[in-house]
Amino acid sequence: MGNRREFLKTAAAGAALLSSTGTLETLGLAATPEHGAHAGKSKVVVARDSALHGSDGELDDKRVSALLDRAIASYTGIDKPVEAWKRIVPVGKVIGLKVNGLGGKGIATHAVLTRAICERLQQAGVKPGQIVIFEQRTRFLEACGFQHTDNPGSIRMLSSEIYGYEPQPSSHGSATIRLAKALSLCDMVIGLPILKDHSMAGVTFAMKNMYGVVDRPQDLHATGCSPAVADLNCIPAIRDKVRFTIGDAMTSVYDGGPGFHPERLWQPNALIVGEDRVAVDHTAWQMLEKKRAEVGMPSLEAVGRPPRYIPIAADAAHRLGTNDPQRIHLMEV
Repeated sequence: MGNRREFLKTAAAGAALLSSTGTLETLGLAATPEHGAHAGKSKVVVARDSALHGSDGELDDKRVSALLDRAIASYTGIDKPVEAWKRIVPVGKVIGLKVNGLGGKGIATHAVLTRAICERLQQAGVKPGQIVIFEQRTRFLEACGFQHTDNPGSIRMLSSEIYGYEPQPSSHGSATIRLAKALSLCDMVIGLPILKDHSMAGVTFAMKNMYGVVDRPQDLHATGCSPAVADLNCIPAIRDKVRFTIGDAMTSVYDGGPGFHPERLWQPNALIVGEDRVAVDHTAWQMLEKKRAEVGMPSLEAVGRPPRYIPIAADAAHRLGTNDPQRIHLMEV
């Protein structure tokens, strides 16, 4: 993909507008009809490449791009990458990318993944000025490899610390917060969380990534962030706009998160993709638990911090998705 300067140059130059009739509403079962045992299930794709990291420990840009293409192709059932992306993103709309850099540079959404997504978005017909990369704080955005840049003619990279929050609060259940103005710019948001253990919530991934779109996430951490994570994701602007997850599980911490702890660093070398945020989080949770077991650590349940918000998000009061393995079509590719 090249360096950051090349990325910004490409973003500003843009790409030819391609026609597309597909939107996210046509994705999933409508785009790739499920039959037999998979009918009516939430699809989650886990795409892996054991050679993503080179001998120097750095990610290989080309392999990351190829892994992204494989994940999206598997999810949509469309082999051609640009055509696959046309089934995910609507033309003429603003697409937000919510990255996560709270843990610092060592455990943040990888810039190479975000750049690869931006490239495919533009090839699918999304203009540079219709792409918004955003995070809560400037240092979090910088940890993800981007500087706050608010130029409507190119890809916008917004720190809510600078760009601001809505003046009026939004509420649902236990969550009463002000939303980032960056969210209001977007017609659709793709969540780009990074898989981490969390000292209070147990696991932080798709749904908890939304703590980065509010002004006071510290107010949502009581009782292991439950039911706050589920309640926050039920706020209409989040529930309706955050429609897809491309989870960064290329590097993770399996204990001591959400900060960076190199002694607990792990390289799953994977992307976790899906529309159903609850199913995605359930899948990520099981992946993290498997790693903890492999290294002889007790389960999150055993240490008193299972991600209780996941079953809450699936209950009748929230209906954000499913955490029932029998209702999840897990594809490992």
